[in-house]
Amino acid sequence: MWRLAFLGLLLLALTDGTAHGGSAQLLTDLRAGNGDGAFAGDRRDLITVSPGGDHLRDAAILSFRLARPATVTLEVSTETSRETPPRLVYSETHELVAGEQQVRWAPSTRLEPRTYRLRLLADGIEAGSLVARVLGVDAGFSRQWYRPGSSANLVVSTDARSLSLQFFRAGPELRPSLYSGYGTNELFGVSVGSSVRVDWTAHRDGASVLRLRTPRGPSGLYFVRLRAGDGRVGFAPFVLLPPRLGGNHVAVVFATNTWQAYNHRDVDGDGVGDTWYADNAVERIDLTRPYLHRGVPTRIRAYQLGFLRWLYRERKRVDFITDRQLDRIGPKRLRRLYRLVVFLGHHEYMTRHAYDTTTGFRDLGGRLLFTSATNFLYRVEHHGHWLYRKEPWRELGRPESALIGVQYLSNDFGAHQGHYEVVGAAHAPWAFRGTGMVDGDTFGHGGIEIDARTAASPPGTVVLATMRDLHGPGLSAEMTYYETPAGARVFAAGTLNFAGTALEPRVSALLENVWRQLVR
Repeated sequence: MWRLAFLGLLLLALTDGTAHGGSAQLLTDLRAGNGDGAFAGDRRDLITVSPGGDHLRDAAILSFRLARPATVTLEVSTETSRETPPRLVYSETHELVAGEQQVRWAPSTRLEPRTYRLRLLADGIEAGSLVARVLGVDAGFSRQWYRPGSSANLVVSTDARSLSLQFFRAGPELRPSLYSGYGTNELFGVSVGSSVRVDWTAHRDGASVLRLRTPRGPSGLYFVRLRAGDGRVGFAPFVLLPPRLGGNHVAVVFATNTWQAYNHRDVDGDGVGDTWYADNAVERIDLTRPYLHRGVPTRIRAYQLGFLRWLYRERKRVDFITDRQLDRIGPKRLRRLYRLVVFLGHHEYMTRHAYDTTTGFRDLGGRLLFTSATNFLYRVEHHGHWLYRKEPWRELGRPESALIGVQYLSNDFGAHQGHYEVVGAAHAPWAFRGTGMVDGDTFGHGGIEIDARTAASPPGTVVLATMRDLHGPGLSAEMTYYETPAGARVFAAGTLNFAGTALEPRVSALLENVWRQLVR
């Protein structure tokens, strides 16, 4: 029998006595439920709905009393960023008579699992609001990295009856194309081991922990794909470290701090993502939250996976690590372990120790390759599983360009994308050898956020290519390279999404030349 699990939510109408000829409040006694039982964490102003098609928590149901006939509108919206207003995803208007009434919102199974703000308007005036959490298969590991064959805790929130789980390694797969058929909320890879089926009927009312054993394969970006019996899918990525650091002469660092900074997952259920990108008042982020987009780090396909696939295609032998390893290794040890350190993605958030380690590594003759823009912009601190954002490094007298050669200049949120123009073929012929490119030729594409040199850039920093005036007069992206007397060699891409274009023929050829220059 159908029943409504009321959460006792009482929200007063935001009207006054004069708005309707001195009448009493128009909409009162607002209560909310989902037609079934509460999910763990639900409260008076937060309910969980689950559009899985299994008749469990399928809809948000708002019940209330009207003092007289009124036009009642339900609006559902979601937060996108601090710079833009909430995005309306659903609106429905009803002409209702006086007395007890109900309105329902049954989200589509295609709607992204996340929190949404529900607002009730009576005759155009807001009468109450609450947050609805649309539940998918939300899963995240308690750490961003593991060693091969270690025990890992995977925290799963879903009300599916059953799940199938399987490990994958991202990068070696050849299909689908990154440019067609690969969604922003999908991860693909080569399977590692067989699929395991789990009965989840005992865990449909809250989060539970699955204890898994990580693969004993080579280091890399791995993920668990969780597929529910009702068709919902979730992903849980992590970085598998090498059995021992230094097994290869090159380390590739994933931007795991930035991954979580861009994660708008709303854990506290207030309708706003728990990140400073949603609200500047947020000071810290939880590094263990499941990612939005069904568990896929924001824009990883466009910003990083092209370079990752290029590494496998060209059979580069590397160790994969995270920001956290840099935070635990000193510069001398890093130099003993590796000849080249590659920063894959934009490493916007760096601890003091990681910054010191990278600078010291460079000063000892280590080579650096920055595949993106906006690196080492903010100082952060680790405290347990929390990451705290502090001030920009350049305000501390440590401009990023002194290390990288370039630093963050501008962001137009992707309004203009450009092509690199070769300008350094005469000064650095090795970079363009075999590419057929000369000064004035163009290749690749990119933009969004761009870097450029400053007065603090090391002497002899050469501009290999540029996107002239991409964001306006004087706002040009610069791809650079420099060397030091100690033997260091540093390449910087200068645009945010350069790594995502690594499979383009001319970019691939340039990357091969740069790689050889840095490792030889």
